[in-house]
Amino acid sequence: MLMCPPTYYTVRDVKNPFMRPETPVNRERAAQQWDALRAAFTQSGVDVQIVEPVEDLEDMVFAANQVFVGAGAAHARFIVPSRMRYESRQREVPYYVEWFGRHGFESLDLGLDAKSGEFLEGHGDLMWRPGSNVVLAGHGFRSSEGGVGRFSQAMQPEGIQVVPIRLVDETFYHLDTCLSPLNAEAALFYPGAFAGGSLDVLRGEWKRLYEVTREDALQFVCNGMSVNRHFIASHLSPALERALAIERLEPVCVDVSEFEKAGGSVFCMKNAF
Repeated sequence: MLMCPPTYYTVRDVKNPFMRPETPVNRERAAQQWDALRAAFTQSGVDVQIVEPVEDLEDMVFAANQVFVGAGAAHARFIVPSRMRYESRQREVPYYVEWFGRHGFESLDLGLDAKSGEFLEGHGDLMWRPGSNVVLAGHGFRSSEGGVGRFSQAMQPEGIQVVPIRLVDETFYHLDTCLSPLNAEAALFYPGAFAGGSLDVLRGEWKRLYEVTREDALQFVCNGMSVNRHFIASHLSPALERALAIERLEPVCVDVSEFEKAGGSVFCMKNAF
């Protein structure tokens, strides 16, 4: 996984309903929480790599968003650079593209720019269904429907199927805030975040779907990460614990509350490759 230290992390403006600039970030506590999350990934058997933080890019710590990482028929290791909706986040993308380029990934640029008016926000909205060549692609608030369409066309030569998913609750602005794959057959989700037709699509993708309440979703239980038979999350609700018991996943709770002030939690803070 790739992570970015929170050296310059803070909340400056409002990009989602969780962000309140009047609520200060405790930098020392944020650094401790980030270290604990990195340790949890490492203890779960993950090799964690680091991209260096850049001054004035306060959201760079949320490493899931700047690029989509893939492997396909035409390119064995590739990335798709994001076109972020907010200008401040667009400036993060080149640093991630450069990192992946140095590590042997080819960049597939979709040509999304200011003129296109289309957006795509990496793994915040583009989520692999485990054990498959299927990517679920959220759109509605950050990624646009047109951006997802361009991405889908680019993935056809790679043999990757893209399934659009429409989000309808602005509080759950990225797909990773309301859907969390547990394994190839099961996922956790908050149904109120999805359009009706997209709910039907989700139910067709997994054998078992575990519903959580809006209250649980606001605690970021759907922004956890399943890795090597562990599920790392910032909160453990009764619904989540029941699902993990059925799926035989070991819960690992790591406090990342300082980062939740910016609307991101465990899943947002890493990019798996």
